[in-house]
Amino acid sequence: MRCVVYRSDKREGTYVYTIAGEGLERVPETLRQSLAPLVEALSFELTPDRRLARADAAMVLANLSAAGFHIQFPPAEMERGEA
Repeated sequence: MRCVVYRSDKREGTYVYTIAGEGLERVPETLRQSLAPLVEALSFELTPDRRLARADAAMVLANLSAAGFHIQFPPAEMERGEA
């Protein structure tokens, strides 16, 4: 699946993965606003076996299929339970 990753300029280290061609339309408005501005960072072909720096590719694919997006928070926020 081709995906596009947006980075939040408001929350450092926070990224939103989306399905290419859909943009941010499936990301809830309140979430988009809390992370805005979101800037397109990269685009690539995502497969279950692709190695990602801070996310599990299979989990990202599952979230993309189910919800149309996946959010990656910085590791420190995940450890403190701020996500």
